[in-house]
Amino acid sequence: MDDVPANLSLLIDTLEAAGHRVVAAPSGEVALQIAPEARPDLVLMDVMMPRMDGFETCRRLKAIEGMDSVPVIFLTARDEPEDVAAGFRAGGVDYVHKPFCPEEAVLRVETHLRIRHLTRAMHDKNAALEAEIRRRDRAERERDRSEARLRALAQRDAERWGIAGLLGQSPTFRRILDTVRKAADFGATRVLIFGESGTGKELLARALHAAGPRSEGPFIAVNCSAVPGELAESLFFGHAKGAFTGATADRPGYFELADGGTLFLDEISDLPLPLQPKLLRALEETAITRIGAAQPHPINVAILAASNADFTERMAKGQFRPDLYFRLARFTVEVPPLRDRREDIPLLAHHFAQLFAREMNLSPPRISDAALRALEAYDFPGNVRELKNILERALMESEGAEVRELHLHFFGPARRPPPSAPDGSVHPAPEAPQTGPPGVPAADHSHDARTDCEEGVDPVPASSLVPAQIKDEVEASQNHETLTAEESRIMGFVRSHGTISNAEGRDLLGRDRNHTNYLLHKLTATGYLVCEGHGRWARYRLPDYTERHK
Repeated sequence: MDDVPANLSLLIDTLEAAGHRVVAAPSGEVALQIAPEARPDLVLMDVMMPRMDGFETCRRLKAIEGMDSVPVIFLTARDEPEDVAAGFRAGGVDYVHKPFCPEEAVLRVETHLRIRHLTRAMHDKNAALEAEIRRRDRAERERDRSEARLRALAQRDAERWGIAGLLGQSPTFRRILDTVRKAADFGATRVLIFGESGTGKELLARALHAAGPRSEGPFIAVNCSAVPGELAESLFFGHAKGAFTGATADRPGYFELADGGTLFLDEISDLPLPLQPKLLRALEETAITRIGAAQPHPINVAILAASNADFTERMAKGQFRPDLYFRLARFTVEVPPLRDRREDIPLLAHHFAQLFAREMNLSPPRISDAALRALEAYDFPGNVRELKNILERALMESEGAEVRELHLHFFGPARRPPPSAPDGSVHPAPEAPQTGPPGVPAADHSHDARTDCEEGVDPVPASSLVPAQIKDEVEASQNHETLTAEESRIMGFVRSHGTISNAEGRDLLGRDRNHTNYLLHKLTATGYLVCEGHGRWARYRLPDYTERHK
């Protein structure tokens, strides 16, 4: 920027020869017009110009958005200190004195351009660093929140699955607890748990994990019987991108997901035979190699396994490798079936009742003495899992009220609790006859009692069909002629309307179909009502005198 054409021509020729692009302006007014669009990296400006001098032009240029950081070098023949100071106050960064040396002018321009570019790069890096700091701050806050959530989940998991949650007072179960505590205290990394299905093998595995040094790490449970043979290696060890058709990305396997924690292999006896030597090698080398990868990956995983199978038989048949068995069975635990520790049933029942009550937002219900006796008399072919399911359904039906015997639904017939003599002694009840092959649960005839009128089956004497808990109440009703509030409402409806159906009973009581069926069939079994019709057309009426006292 110079009002002397000769000076402009010399500067343009000098700077273009040095490789710079140059935009020339003959005055400050013109410079202010073209600067917003030109966006220069540096301004070389004469001080003495008509109408608007260089100092005023500099101040106005600096006011344009984006121009405040552009370096300005003044061209002047005046070297008085006050003029130099005025130039710096206006926003200049340097001076070139006239008559100027072209080489000096180029060097000063290139020096300030280099400073300008370095400053801009530094600002860009600072901005990127500030953005990264903000991102990391957010990530750390999120990590802290996640860790807090994980700690809370781990605490709840420890309370639910930890050793404190392993309830039992039988000597057998106490020995199991001692064994688990020893394994946890010594940091056992290979434990094999034996027991029937539903005895709580995973409960023990989670207790080992929750009580051990890896409690803050992941707990990965795998059902080996459900692992497809063709995908087993990929699922356990992972695969690299492109390892096979469909492998569009790297994917970790169970071992990597459990790194730093525990891998629980349930039903280990059903592990596919081709996978067994690869699992053995992973355990021996404490490293795994993804399918398609060249280098092994070290792992730090505790292996807990469980099975209800006879390993001696499987190894004899060549279905399980003996070396893998002995690698897994460094520490063994055997869980007895629930029928062999009946004294644990009340504690477990109360534990599950409280657990489900919390999940259903209910107050912990009381379990009646009759219900506890019925639970203790049952053999539980499904073990702890079946007890848990029975208690969950019982809470649903009782809706938070006391859990009574009528709320318990067993897979097979329960043995009648031993009757109490007047002196308080207990007389053993006769064993129920076996109705099927040994080891196979007896058929549940209570279904027949529920469905003889609903499913179109010809009616048969109700007394031969009602389940044990109905029989008890049948006898009580026949002896004392007492009805519950719900039964009285049903009888009142029948007296007013002549008959009642299951749907009308549900509407009347506001209860579900199973509970209404139970009450209607109990009233039928006790002779208060008579069932007519089949299926959805079944209706219940009052009997005549001869039917009532037959």
